[in-house]
Amino acid sequence: QVQLVESGGGLVQAGGSLRLSCAASGWAFSRYAMGWFRQAPGKEREFVAGISSNGGNTDYADSAKGRFTISRDNAKKVAYLQMGSLKPADTAVYYCARSSRWYSTVIQDDYNYWGQGTQVTVSS
Repeated sequence: QVQLVESGGGLVQAGGSLRLSCAASGWAFSRYAMGWFRQAPGKEREFVAGISSNGGNTDYADSAKGRFTISRDNAKKVAYLQMGSLKPADTAVYYCARSSRWYSTVIQDDYNYWGQGTQVTVSS
């Protein structure tokens, strides 16, 4: 069955960096776009970054542009989110998700499989 397992979250000081990983199994990883979303306490889940099936195209939320980089290794079946210049406002549970499309998309409804999430906490 489709499985997505995130790792790499934790506690970091403002200005620091983290790299999240999403290990996929149970499907042809290279055929589908992947995305990262996040949900802060009391807020709706929001799009952070997306990447096409071959890694050639990416999308970012305005809040992530210039600070976060999404990438993927299709041979290893892993998607990554490199986060830098972290701010307390980045504190959230981060989820990776598999899209039903091959192209990168910012539309949450296009994603049909989700990981369990990993907590990222940025202290000031």
